Amino acid sequence: MGSLEPLSLRALFEIDVGQLRGVGPKKRSALARLELENLTDLLTHYPRRYLDRTRQAAIADLTEGEEATIVVEVLRTESRRLRGNRVLVTSMVTDGQSRMTLTFFNQGWRERQLRAGLEAIVFGKLESFRGRPQMTNPVVDLVGNQTGKIIPVYPQSEKAGVTSSDLANFIGEALRRTITNPDARSLVDPIPEQTRRRRGLVDRSTAMVGIHLPEDHEQISDARRRLVFDELFRMQVALVRRKRLLETTQRGVAHRSGGPLMAAFAASLPFALTAAQGRAIAEITADLTQPAPMHRLLQGDVGSGKTLVAVAAMLTAVDGDHQAALMAPTEVLAEQHSIGIRDLLQGLDVPEPSSLLGSRPLSVELLTSRTSGPDRKRILGGLSSGLTDVVIGTHALLQERVQFHSLGTVVIDEQHRFGVEQRAALRNKNLDGTVPDVLVMTATPIPRTAAMTVYGDLDVSVLDELPPGRTSIATQHVEAAGTLDGQVPLELEHMWSELREAVASGRQAYVVCPLIDESEKLEVASAEETFERLTARELHGLRVGLLHGRVSADDRDTVMRTFRRGELDVLISTTVIEVGVDVPNATVMVVLDADRFGIAQLHQLRGRVGRGADASVCWLVASPTTPDGEARINAIVDSDDGFALAEIDLELRGEGTILGERQKGRNDLKLASLRRDREVVVDARRAAVELLDADPDLSEHLALAEELRFFSDESDEEFLLKG
Repeated sequence: MGSLEPLSLRALFEIDVGQLRGVGPKKRSALARLELENLTDLLTHYPRRYLDRTRQAAIADLTEGEEATIVVEVLRTESRRLRGNRVLVTSMVTDGQSRMTLTFFNQGWRERQLRAGLEAIVFGKLESFRGRPQMTNPVVDLVGNQTGKIIPVYPQSEKAGVTSSDLANFIGEALRRTITNPDARSLVDPIPEQTRRRRGLVDRSTAMVGIHLPEDHEQISDARRRLVFDELFRMQVALVRRKRLLETTQRGVAHRSGGPLMAAFAASLPFALTAAQGRAIAEITADLTQPAPMHRLLQGDVGSGKTLVAVAAMLTAVDGDHQAALMAPTEVLAEQHSIGIRDLLQGLDVPEPSSLLGSRPLSVELLTSRTSGPDRKRILGGLSSGLTDVVIGTHALLQERVQFHSLGTVVIDEQHRFGVEQRAALRNKNLDGTVPDVLVMTATPIPRTAAMTVYGDLDVSVLDELPPGRTSIATQHVEAAGTLDGQVPLELEHMWSELREAVASGRQAYVVCPLIDESEKLEVASAEETFERLTARELHGLRVGLLHGRVSADDRDTVMRTFRRGELDVLISTTVIEVGVDVPNATVMVVLDADRFGIAQLHQLRGRVGRGADASVCWLVASPTTPDGEARINAIVDSDDGFALAEIDLELRGEGTILGERQKGRNDLKLASLRRDREVVVDARRAAVELLDADPDLSEHLALAEELRFFSDESDEEFLLKG
């Protein structure tokens, strides 16, 4: 494909889209709104689907409820105002044989877009309205005068002023200027030929042409396989390389296993560890005794005993004359950890280095933004002198004034709520240059292949069993709709009756609402409105507390302490109780507007009950209006296995939310899918390990090293230092 030097993605990145024929200032601005500003952006803006003109559907052949893609011509479009200042746009279209109505709610701009005579591709579900075929809010792509058997349909924004036809023209022009012209160049191919050949992958130039200008479906398939592997392989090489560089360039803190403090802790436990806890502690202990600092993820379901494993890691540090820190994302969670960990460590003594001094009580402190001035001064002094052994806190631990005598182990709970810089700040707290061991925890399990992508630079320990004595939680869906003459539906009436019976027998309950204030856009109950309504009606006469993010810190602490002591019967709350709140006497959970929550959040909320010996129940009050909403509710009702639910969540929501935990950058997946491409994730990881085993510094794969630098957006020095 030409004898000139091949073009790298970095070189394409330097070519502005404004240099393409047909891209004037107006189109340049429109492309910028789609974050397409250079040829790399443009060529990696892949089609979301294809229209095969040899197989296109006809309106007359469709059955009601069937989804289809149809090429239509617009006959006429009109709009009218509805009550509540809403807009209804209707467009009459034809496929040349039959007619169909397209209906759009609150999309007034469609009247300008769908002009008479325009050709478009519509994708949606066929409905019947008054005996006539109709699609409601279909996806619309303007194809213009594109020709060929297979037409790519691109992600676009009609409101941004760019159509799929525009994108196809611009991408075609970019390909002609860079690849397809006989006098043009090819693209740099950073994947070793042996790796490609073993997997039957086409070269990158062939793949780029095949994804955008396919002549048949086989070309699309070959192109997609190659470009998916590109994204996942690049990500895995970066992650594996970073992990190995951390292990070889950072000096860890010296730990010892089997110390007296850890032995005393194990002997004090009134229960046996689960096999999974024992396995995780052994994995962590093995890491702690290595010269390289630990970077490990502890992933476990709700109630699987992650805190106990974390305590074991922290005590190993204290046994070696070091300190430990646990950082939580919220004050509620930090305070909960403080209470639970103090109880676990009560009565334990720390042997002094000199036998003449004997021992002293283990010191556990809580440091948050609410800590008073005198207490803060005392705690900071204890951290710098080494007299404070374990500190539990929030972002307050990151302040410059917080210095440790010798920080040995850092535990970060619900780590996805912290940024990379915040985690790094805790690792840099030792003045002697040593790096503490880091254990990050999450109670939101994600599938194995997703973990390999999101946490690929961490070793992973999994708690996949619950301690004995944890009771199962009965989960029931209660239909919220159907009120008649202001009367509460029988199902809801039964639910509130069950809650009152639980309270009468000495138990407690949670009621969770998704919003603090009323919203005109989302007709969901707010905590404050719900508190007023329920205390006047369904919960009248009960002791009810209110907790949400706008409650002052002092009041929040008072409410939680009162609820833990059993002086409140019901706690009405937002999701501030989602993680870490542990009140064994609470056996009833009511989640209002449950279809507004994701699967992981519902599972976390449900985990606030069932923490004692009594039977517990979780009521999901919802009237789902979408198939996904209904699927989420059904999944929670049918399963209490967090790992199984994570797989379902990935299927329903896709990987966008999971990948959102990563730092944003040019390495976000554009074509690869953690759902569809599970096997490729594993294969890419294997290929990355093999390559780095043979060439750790990538000195023999300079094109790949250059591409990794480009996607990490780092200088050469940063790339070498950080991997």
